[in-house]
Amino acid sequence: MWLSVSVQTDPAQAEALSDALMELGALSVSVEDADAGTERERPQFGEPGSELVPLWQSSRVIALLQPETDVAALLGAAAEAVGLDALPPWKVDQVEEQNWVQLTQAQFDPIKITDRLWIVPSWHEEPDPAAINLVLDPGMAFGTGSHPTTFLCLSWLCDTVQPGESLLDYGCGSGILAIAAARLGAGRVVGVDIDDQALKAAADNAVRNDVEIHLLHSSQPLATQFHRVVANILTNPLCVLAPLLAGRVAPGGSLALSGVLETQAQQVIAAYAPFIALSVARTHEGWVLLTGQKP
Repeated sequence: MWLSVSVQTDPAQAEALSDALMELGALSVSVEDADAGTERERPQFGEPGSELVPLWQSSRVIALLQPETDVAALLGAAAEAVGLDALPPWKVDQVEEQNWVQLTQAQFDPIKITDRLWIVPSWHEEPDPAAINLVLDPGMAFGTGSHPTTFLCLSWLCDTVQPGESLLDYGCGSGILAIAAARLGAGRVVGVDIDDQALKAAADNAVRNDVEIHLLHSSQPLATQFHRVVANILTNPLCVLAPLLAGRVAPGGSLALSGVLETQAQQVIAAYAPFIALSVARTHEGWVLLTGQKP
């Protein structure tokens, strides 16, 4: 049994209060939107090169404490450490011992992309043995099929990949898109990422799904062109990478980009306009998939 303490605060105090609680012995601390689940909830999507946005105007600091902790004394010391004259509103809940592995696994069910393709955690049975079932567990690299951008890219692959085509997955993360393309019949498939841990995860996932994909670090040269190029990253990096990614598309080949919010679509379209004309091909939960064909 542990104690979970929730403290209502504002963005100017949230980080300093979190640091103070950790220094005073909290097991873990997180900062959340106090308005989550209401119409005032405000999502944040930070990405490299984006303008720094302060935390939520109404923030909640949540600290996990040992059961014997004197909560009032701890919070008083934390408030004093950050210069608060009085304790902000707070409450305590008990957190029972649980089988955290089972609890985590219960949150991940098989995901149907199309009738042809499912993403299946290893602890589940295949829901449709006649379909392509990719075995993929949540891990240290992005991409399990649950995020709208991954779903958009996977559904595009299902509709477009032809047998024997070459494909580049730039920013491959867990390797899910590259692996799906290989299982869908693509020929030479290459995955590129900046993160060594992601490349290791992608290699392990490829072995698990009995496919061969070629994996490269983004610092390595990549001179080949591909029938299809897909990149599920974020808006600012996609704009910076426009010459590189467009240059990897073979004449007559296609480019698909995601990791882009609906409000950011025109920004990405403009960045690629000198190379490939993009348009919004599909949308899902506020995110878009942009596609275009190279002349």
